[in-house]
Formats: sequence, structure tokens, C-alpha cells
Amino acid sequence: MTNNEVLVKVENLTKHFPITRGIIVQREIGAVRAVDGISFEIKKGETLGLVGESGCGKSTTGRTIIQLHRATSGKVYYKGEDLTELKGEGLRKLRRNMQIIFQDPYASLNPRMTVGDIVGEPLEVHGIMRSRKARRERVQELLRLVGLNPYFINRYPHEFSGGQRQRIGVARALALQPEFIVCDEPISALDVSIQAQVVNLLEELQDKFDLTYLFIAHDLSMVRHISDRTAVMYLGKVVELTQREELYNNPLHPYTQALLSAVPVPDPVAERKRQRIILTGDVPSPANPPSGCYFHPRCPIAQQVCQEAAPEWREAVPDHWVACHLV
Repeated sequence: MTNNEVLVKVENLTKHFPITRGIIVQREIGAVRAVDGISFEIKKGETLGLVGESGCGKSTTGRTIIQLHRATSGKVYYKGEDLTELKGEGLRKLRRNMQIIFQDPYASLNPRMTVGDIVGEPLEVHGIMRSRKARRERVQELLRLVGLNPYFINRYPHEFSGGQRQRIGVARALALQPEFIVCDEPISALDVSIQAQVVNLLEELQDKFDLTYLFIAHDLSMVRHISDRTAVMYLGKVVELTQREELYNNPLHPYTQALLSAVPVPDPVAERKRQRIILTGDVPSPANPPSGCYFHPRCPIAQQVCQEAAPEWREAVPDHWVACHLV
């Protein structure tokens, strides 16, 4: 396989959560459009950054791709195989190749299980290394890989700091030697100094094991550091996708421009000179999104067409995709 080969392909992916009313007899009265028709590709060995405001659907996208949430509609292809059509044993076998690092290192580890049991559980579930001794040695090897003392396997999660707990989560994700990992805001709950250590660890592991990442975050500077390409989400839709430096140097979508204008600049002179784009109003509810372009109520350059029709997802310039009528 080459770096140009597509590992994961998402086509018009939609995930809606029903809104129900009633206690005994429940009826559906609406839906939260968490992910609303998105398409992109992730190439083998690359890191695709996915950014956007809280509640825009980033985490739901990652979970739906690896089938923790079943898609409402659309397709997800892994090496050409449609995951949305798989169930039971067929999906279970493919899950070995796809793992997730969760956002909250405190909630994602079972407090009643030792570190050895947590990291070794995937091996037991998939019937790998059936002997306890072999499993123990594999767990110790994984702990060494993520920078933890291998003799900590009998300790419990509450005995570790937040950064150490996230390293345990990384070790668990690596246990089955996956090719694709969804990193669901893996550093947002950590101190800044620890964030850099975890990101550096993820980069080292990617180089060592030829991993492919979907890196979800709202820290634009961190995404710029780790990603090869970056996608921007707003209210369940991807509005822009291109190479990392192209996005930061030449943002085309008004929402991307507003996001980047909010990133702090360490140079006080440059900070005073640059123009800030302040968006008015609040993010609309995903249960009742606006007509046309979802961004038009807050867009500083919106026109009549933006209210009437949804923009087409198109390649504005080579390898630079955008959904905007005015670009």
C-alpha cells in the first residue's frame, strides 16, 4: 500500500438522534442532526485533523465511522468494505483494525479493573494470547511503549494522574495492533505541558507502527502541529477540507476564517495589527437547523442564495474542498 491509498472513505454520512415524547408510549417528534451528510477520505499513514466548536458533531463522526454509533444513512468504507452493512461477527473481526482513544481519561477506564486487565481486555475479547502469562507480557510491553512502568499492571486507575491514564488508554488502543485510530480529543482534559507529551507520543507511535489517525480537537494550533490535512465542521457538516498549511494560510470558508482569527498569536505587535472576525448570534440548534447554508445566520458575507439553497461540496482549487456559494 502507498500513502495515496485510501484507508477510510466516508460518503454522505448521516447520524440523527431521535427526540421522543411520552413515558409509556413514546413517539418521535424530531431529530438531532448530529452529523448531516458529510464526505471525506483518510489516506493510509496520514493524520486527518477534524476541528470545530463544541457540539458540532466531531465526536459523533468519529464514533459513527468505527460503528460505535450506527449510521442513520450514508456509507463508511474501510479498505473498500462497507462497514454500515456489516453486523455481528463480520464487524467484530474488522474492529481489531479500528480503535478509539476517548476524550476523558477519568471516565473511559473502569475503576474496578487493574491496568493489566484494562489493557489486556481487548486481547481476551478477541481470543489473542490465551495464556495469562503471554497476555501479561504483552500488556507490560504495551505499557513500556507508552512510557509507563510495566510493573504498574496491578494498580488501579485512581492511582494515576490524568496524563498517565490517557497513556493507559493509548496502550489499550494499541493492544490489537490496529491500522486506524480515532483520537477523540485525547488531550483536551489534560494540562498544557502534558498535552505536548501525549501528542509527541502519538506521533512516535504513528511513525513506528504506520498508524492512520482521525485526530479530533478544538485546539487549532495543536491540530496544525499534528495533522497532514484538516477538516472544519460546523453544525454537523464539513465546510472545508484541505492540506494543513493551505488551510491556515488560505482559508476560503467564512467560518474557517473566523475560527483562525481567534487563535492567539504570541507576538503582541502582530496580535494588535491582525483583524479579528467576531461572529454574531449563537450556534443554531442541530434539532432545528436553519434553511440553506447552516452558517448563513452568522455569516458576515451571507447573501439571499445562502438562505435558500444548501451549498455544494466542491473542489474550489486542487485538493481544497469547500461548501460555500460565495467562494
